[in-house]
Amino acid sequence: MNLKLIDFNKFREVDMRVGEVIRAEPFFEAVKPALKLWIQFGGDLGLKKSSAQITANYNTENLVGRKIIAVVNLKPRQIASFMSEVLVLGALSANGITLLTTDNDVNVGERVH
Repeated sequence: MNLKLIDFNKFREVDMRVGEVIRAEPFFEAVKPALKLWIQFGGDLGLKKSSAQITANYNTENLVGRKIIAVVNLKPRQIASFMSEVLVLGALSANGITLLTTDNDVNVGERVH
């Protein structure tokens, strides 16, 4: 493994926040199976959209109300007909992507440290 090290100040530039999925739809136009997500971050961030390739473990019914972790300060990315504004974080498991979340109830908009 070729691990590229960065200094702590560079890491602090990545803004990861807790958000709550308030809407989810199938993303039929995407090249790879994906879902369209609308995620509430509260405060100044408000509602953001994301395209997520998480269909192996999640569907539109089991995502709404779920709190997730996302990077909120990346440049938006056009994916087919959808503008993805945040990057939902997950880890690859044997069954596909598993979303990162918190153990305890955390307010939407809280920054991940």
